[in-house]
Amino acid sequence: QVQLVESGGGLVQAGGSLLLSCAASGPTFSTALMGWFRQAPGKEREFVASISRSAGTKNYADSVQGRFTISRDGAKNLVYLQMNSLNAEDTAVYYCAASGRYYSGPTYSTGAYDYWGQGTQVTVSS
Repeated sequence: QVQLVESGGGLVQAGGSLLLSCAASGPTFSTALMGWFRQAPGKEREFVASISRSAGTKNYADSVQGRFTISRDGAKNLVYLQMNSLNAEDTAVYYCAASGRYYSGPTYSTGAYDYWGQGTQVTVSS
């Protein structure tokens, strides 16, 4: 069983930055596809970024491309999401997700992931 705990959310002014962290525990972390999703009030959960088990492949939503960076530290079982140039549209609860199996489909799909964290709130004030 993989457990995920997010941290680093908070209130930031437009144009500012935040670093989200996701601490993972469980035997499959080192081989798991990892992702970040977000959900704003009244909206569906949407893909933000994903990173392959080797960290060799990273994918981003168009809305965050060039502003957000996903990375992982296998030795510390951590996944990060560096968020720069934040704007009000980035306000949401951010969720870390992990796949506990081999997966070759689109990494932007929630179906790619088996485990989810509880989420961390990010609020950007304009």
